[in-house]
Amino acid sequence: MAEEMLVTLGNLTAPRGSRKERIRRGRGIGSGLGKTAGRGGKGQTARSGKGRRRGFEGGQMPLYRRLPKFGFKSPFKLTYDVVNISALDSNFENGDTVDPEKLIEKGIIRKSSNAIKILGDGNLAKKLVVKAHKFSKSAIQKINQAGGSVEEIKFGGS
Repeated sequence: MAEEMLVTLGNLTAPRGSRKERIRRGRGIGSGLGKTAGRGGKGQTARSGKGRRRGFEGGQMPLYRRLPKFGFKSPFKLTYDVVNISALDSNFENGDTVDPEKLIEKGIIRKSSNAIKILGDGNLAKKLVVKAHKFSKSAIQKINQAGGSVEEIKFGGS
């Protein structure tokens, strides 16, 4: 019976084909990478430190400079999540207080740092206390007509 050889730290070897010899460039014609060492002929790309910046087109005016520049995005732009009166009427009970947290909870708006604006599209038959960052004139009128009240929240982002 042949004894099975145990693998220990003393007789560990790398699997066959897992270790490759490094390429030794410029070590004579017989090596396969002699003379020019795989860099081709003469010129800019044959030199050490070769390479041109991204977008370089051989001295021709590069595309990123030929195209017109336009646009600006303000990092301070304030965007509003819009909620209509009809959404408030169908999602809240009489006497409820509507604020951004409740609107997120009910899935009317997504959780975000945007300001909320209430618009007067639709009808409101319930008495609600509505807290938002902005209101349209028609929304204020419809909320007040239903017996509710409007509270404007100061937005912390601007």
